[in-house]
This record gives sequence, structure tokens and C-alpha cells, in this order.
Amino acid sequence: MAESREPTPPSVWRNPIHFLAFGFGSGALPKAPGTWGSLVALPFVLLWQQLPPGGYALVLVLSTLLGIWLCHRTAADLGVHDHGGIVWDEFVGVWITLWLAPPGWLWLLIGFLLFRLFDIWKPWPIGWADRHVSGGLGIMLDDILAGIMALLVLLALTAIPGLA
Repeated sequence: MAESREPTPPSVWRNPIHFLAFGFGSGALPKAPGTWGSLVALPFVLLWQQLPPGGYALVLVLSTLLGIWLCHRTAADLGVHDHGGIVWDEFVGVWITLWLAPPGWLWLLIGFLLFRLFDIWKPWPIGWADRHVSGGLGIMLDDILAGIMALLVLLALTAIPGLA
């Protein structure tokens, strides 16, 4: 879980690694940085949805690997376990949630809400991973799991006749 809200370090605006880890600056917002980071990630979904599912999956793998490094490096540079403003993990989590979602704003909204629910609620194994895995992988893993759980619920909703 992110530590209490520390001030945004000035390096976010000077260091491109920190700028990416802070979700292009969205994590610098003083209230609900994870929610803002998730919202800023949504327009990218519109791009990723233009790819075939395998292409979108490749984006997920590459952004996850990049995120493990970005989050680790930024947290280490800042001397904290998981600064509340680091939101690249939220980007990847919401991208995972919406990987196989039908097109349309309704599905973006449902996916966003499902991801935020799982990311905040942290049922097992999300909460366990959040408490027991450290480093860049630890920062990313709880959001990856929240994204997977939200994706599964989203796919179940699309299977309801007449809803998709």
C-alpha cells in the first residue's frame, strides 16, 4: 500500500523517469493520485484497442516490465517504499482491466470503476501482494492483480446477453 501522502518531489518535473512513474505528472495531484493516474491512462486504451489482442498484450507485457523498473528506480531515488504519487502501476492496472473490453465509453467507465474498486478494496491476493512483495515488482504487482480481477469481472459482464 502506498505510504502516507508525501509532497511531490521537484524531480518529477525534471527527471523523465520520475515523470513517467508519476503518470505524466498525474500522480502529483494532491488528492486521489491513483484515481487521477487511472483516468489519465484511459485515453491510451483507445489507442491500444486499435491493436489486435496480441498487440495489446505485448503493450501490457512491455509496459509492465518498464513499470517494474520505473517504479523501483523512482522509489529508490526518492528513498521511499512506494510514494503515493507513483501511478505507473495504475496505468498498467487499468490497461489490463480493459484489454479485452468491448469498445465504447460505457465499458471504459465500467472497467475504470472495477479497477478502482479492486485497487482500493485489495481482496486476497491483492492485499497480500501489497504487504509482502517489495521493490518495483511490489509496487506493480497489486495493481496487476487488481487489473486481472477487474478484467475477469468485466468479461463476465460482457457475457450477459444484451449487455455487450
